[in-house]
Amino acid sequence: MLFTLKSTIQSERCSAGGKNRAVDCCRFHPQVVGQSDTPWSLMAQNSVLLRAVSHWRKDAEGWLSGSFDRLPETVRVNPLRADRDWTEGWLKDIGSQRIAWFSGPGSAWALPFDRGSAQGDVKAVLNALHETGRLTRQEASSMLPVLALGAKPGDVVLDMCASPGSKTTQIAEHMEERGLVLANEVVNSRVNMLVTNVQRHGSRTVAVVHHDGRHIPRVPESGFDNILVDAPCTGSGTTRKNPDVWGKWLPSGGRSLHDLQLALLTKASALVKPGGRVVYSTCSLDPVEDEAVVAEVLRSNDAMSLLPVSPLLVGVPGEEGRADWPNLNDDGEPSDEDFPESMLPPKEPEIAEQLAHCMRVWNDSIEGGGFFLAVLEKSVDAPQRPSPKVQSFLSPEDVKPDAGNSPQPLSESMASSIETAWGALPDDLWLRGKRLLLSTPEARVVWESERSQRGGRTKIPGGRWRPLRVIHLGLSAAQLRGGEMERVVAGAARVLGPHLPGVSCEVDSELIDSLLEEGDALIEEEHGLEGVRGGRILIDSKNGDCVPIWVGGRISLMLGSAERLLLALQRGLTFNQNNNE
Repeated sequence: MLFTLKSTIQSERCSAGGKNRAVDCCRFHPQVVGQSDTPWSLMAQNSVLLRAVSHWRKDAEGWLSGSFDRLPETVRVNPLRADRDWTEGWLKDIGSQRIAWFSGPGSAWALPFDRGSAQGDVKAVLNALHETGRLTRQEASSMLPVLALGAKPGDVVLDMCASPGSKTTQIAEHMEERGLVLANEVVNSRVNMLVTNVQRHGSRTVAVVHHDGRHIPRVPESGFDNILVDAPCTGSGTTRKNPDVWGKWLPSGGRSLHDLQLALLTKASALVKPGGRVVYSTCSLDPVEDEAVVAEVLRSNDAMSLLPVSPLLVGVPGEEGRADWPNLNDDGEPSDEDFPESMLPPKEPEIAEQLAHCMRVWNDSIEGGGFFLAVLEKSVDAPQRPSPKVQSFLSPEDVKPDAGNSPQPLSESMASSIETAWGALPDDLWLRGKRLLLSTPEARVVWESERSQRGGRTKIPGGRWRPLRVIHLGLSAAQLRGGEMERVVAGAARVLGPHLPGVSCEVDSELIDSLLEEGDALIEEEHGLEGVRGGRILIDSKNGDCVPIWVGGRISLMLGSAERLLLALQRGLTFNQNNNE
């Protein structure tokens, strides 16, 4: 494989490698605060976490010895991209190995170096592949919940605690661009991170929503087909990537999160449709955050039952869930303190028996962190919640306008303008500010649902996303200027280019090669672009590559450096990042 670079991409945006939200929830142990010079190995030997693990499994010292090695760089290849085979070929060429238990779609790989340690040309290409959505950096264990979720094309899925978005985009890959994934995040700053990663990935099936997960409205009316609750936790299974857990983790941290975790899973159980599936997962090893939460939901909801996780994750080195555990004090020892019943081992034999269906993945048994998974299914004959009756109607004057950044369906005049400019009108286009968005029919179904047009028990006039607060929808397709079409954006060119006769033009490979190498080109008669101004899409007559351009005095390539680098490598070209883009 030709591999010629004249400069290195420095930027790196990693959806899976940010600060673990679990660590933020940990309580600080007074004996280790400020002791930054203490070796992690010594801190681990004296840690509350090690003493706690000794009560959760017999070979705590064996677990300890496997809890220090740094994690390898692991990635997930996006199957929605046409050049997936090239990406996988590049991974093989640098010595990467497929993760055998990953069941797709797409593929997952362990790279031949630790997380964040790529160098030189490999680092440049790896960053570019991630930035352009061809792959996603993601810890291997973090891929497990979505594999167990069983989402399929056409489903409406809720990712209840979605940011930074690695699991959201993994769900989207299962959808094959049909259906809708509602990716929810409550924290403002994390919403921005989620939108960035969703846009990077480039699936049309994702809508980012902004709610407290405990109060997400029941949209669609019938319930969600699948719900993922990757709950906030204390992160006791993350020592291989977050060694500061050794000094911070305390059992009281798990107890402080238990009620929130329980409320999230309880809400998910209410929102999933009969016959639907809920996956509850944490990166915690503490039964109070894991089995205790699941047991309480089983106790309070007869319609929910546990499915065995092992058959859903063939080849994953997991063990059965626990039905018994001690409640620990902040020294990591059994406590005589009275704890709430929901934190205690279940007394009901039928619930205790079901907990064996859960899966515990220990961070010394997998090339990843520790993880807990439970798969709950709602009975097909579970009673449907009655729809609230509309008690009154509001006038348009009494309704606050929707947020200006909320995606809206196209008006008739806008649709007509786009069809004239493009020569065709793609289905499922939406408008958000100065952007056109490409989504799916399921988004329109949710928009038009009866519940979306209600606020509480009051009818709201006109189409609304209410009660959902939608921040972003689908794939960014085009940029507007002054209300008129300006250009198709780079990420959508590969999707829309072959279907837009008004802005697409088939050309010889030589012109695209020249643009990728130099950044711009003179307008020649054979290009068929004389007298043309504005945004266009060039389609390679040989292999179908679609690249966006701007036609003015010259032809200018409208690609970011990462996309340009990868297309150049795929075509065996030399890429000069210092040229104009």
